[in-house]
Amino acid sequence: MQPRVYSKRYFSVPDLAILMLVATVIYGVVSIGNQWRAEYHPVTKIDLSLWSLPYYTLMSATRATVAYLISLCFTLVIGYLAAKSRFAEKIIIPLLDIFQSIPVLGFLPGLILGLVAIFPHTNTGLELAAILMIFTGQVWNMTFSYYSSLKSVPTEFREASTVMGLNWRENLTKVELPFSAVNLAWNSLLSMAGGWFFLIPCEAFTLGDKEYRLPGIGAYMDSAIKQGDHEAMVSAVVAMVLLIVLMDFAIWRPIMAWVQKFRLEEIPGVGGVEPLMQIWIRESKILRWVHLNYRDLVLRRRLRRSKNSEPLDRVIQMKAPSLHRWFNGIVEKSRSPVFQKSVEVLFLLVAGSVLVVGAYKLLNVLFQVPPLTWLMLLRNTLWTFCRVLFSLMISTLWAVPVGIWIGTSPARIRFAQPMIQVLASFPAPMLYPLALGVFFALGISFDWGAMLLMLLGVQWYVLFNVLAGALRIPRELAYAMELMDTSTWEKWKVLYIPSVFPSLVTGWVTAAGGAWNASVVAEYLFFRGGILKTAGLGSTLSIATANEDFTLFAASLTVMVLVVVLLNRLVWSRMYNLAQNRYRMDN
Repeated sequence: MQPRVYSKRYFSVPDLAILMLVATVIYGVVSIGNQWRAEYHPVTKIDLSLWSLPYYTLMSATRATVAYLISLCFTLVIGYLAAKSRFAEKIIIPLLDIFQSIPVLGFLPGLILGLVAIFPHTNTGLELAAILMIFTGQVWNMTFSYYSSLKSVPTEFREASTVMGLNWRENLTKVELPFSAVNLAWNSLLSMAGGWFFLIPCEAFTLGDKEYRLPGIGAYMDSAIKQGDHEAMVSAVVAMVLLIVLMDFAIWRPIMAWVQKFRLEEIPGVGGVEPLMQIWIRESKILRWVHLNYRDLVLRRRLRRSKNSEPLDRVIQMKAPSLHRWFNGIVEKSRSPVFQKSVEVLFLLVAGSVLVVGAYKLLNVLFQVPPLTWLMLLRNTLWTFCRVLFSLMISTLWAVPVGIWIGTSPARIRFAQPMIQVLASFPAPMLYPLALGVFFALGISFDWGAMLLMLLGVQWYVLFNVLAGALRIPRELAYAMELMDTSTWEKWKVLYIPSVFPSLVTGWVTAAGGAWNASVVAEYLFFRGGILKTAGLGSTLSIATANEDFTLFAASLTVMVLVVVLLNRLVWSRMYNLAQNRYRMDN
């Protein structure tokens, strides 16, 4: 093998691309910082010219990225606690069910009013509210996926970690995180798509007679729709496609290629094509120089520390034995059953008190709702439930076979994965005007069209989770069934469907929650200078928000939460138990 010959040029194409990417990130962070510190101005005038579109796109991308980083931290902490502690699981999973059932607009009044009151003189409150609303559109899918992966770790993996004497940190980094990497990466991409889905209402929204608008591509599209500027609408769609393709090229393709090494086995052909961005990072002379200097600095500090100081634990043992004994005593007490029970009781008392006070105040509001309004809410809930159910059925009918078909072939994965990532990441509400024009041209009423609009966004939850499950099917089993000359139907019945079922359940849960959330946007929207609405719980929430009717808003939100939580308890929890007990990979 001939040694690799490096160019003597100081800068190359990879260096130039990485410098441009770093400069763009820095500019986006600085722009968001300036927007946060700017004087309070709730209604930003949106310039619909093409020259302003790159700036708006960058602002939206920065908000979505910050929201994703918060979502990732939340997922890793809360998902781990729910999977590892039965006491925490009993509290966290029901709370996640409730929060997942609350649409993004359900958080809007509280976040806007509360954060604006905390930051009355700057735009910090509005920016925080937009980021947290995007966060609520991302985080639940990631957390449920990570929790499901941790609960599905094969028994032999756990037994091996026990035999090797791994502590909880080593078990997390060497067993659980690698096993969860593929699912977490796919659902991270899907969660980013969930954040994009609600980008328009997060950046441009109305609360009663007050209008709030932040600079971003979502607000740009909202202004273009309201003004009927078709050229601006097309420009926003093109800019959004370019942004998604760029993020896919610079972030998601390298991540997807990287997580392939955490598969349970090597599959010839999967991950064989290295992403161009990953090659550029490896070949960049600037990054190589930074890495070498950073490693040299770390080694020098370690050498200096080893000469001039002793390890911290040894210092504590030699110079402060009483402190060391006190610390060990605290650790031992925290592990005792009595201490843990006391903490649980204290937590339940505090949480119970907060819930009682909150329930009392909510009931005072709900008692003001007339009986006819409750009947109207029940009727609208039935309409939305039917749309959610049909959306799930249609999504399952096409996404399950397509996801398995793609995930079981390395060649199909390489061909289809980039297109799926781009299609799934595109915010469906930006396509609603075009989709409605097609529906009306085909004679489809808005009652049925609303269900199809919901389908545009939620179908990807099912497809991505099925695809992630198909990627984890052990190839040895598929090869064994081929050697036994098993028919295609038997393969699907015995191997493929049972293998992807745990991931499919996660897809159903997140898709159902996404469908209930999407109903708020799909059942009530602006189109050609007017408002289209249909009977449904989502449209009722939108109308209550637009009219600043907090009584109707509270009643609608309560009904949606109760219905979704009831479905989760009666249907999805049983599906989860079935997936974990019967369709685990090691059973």
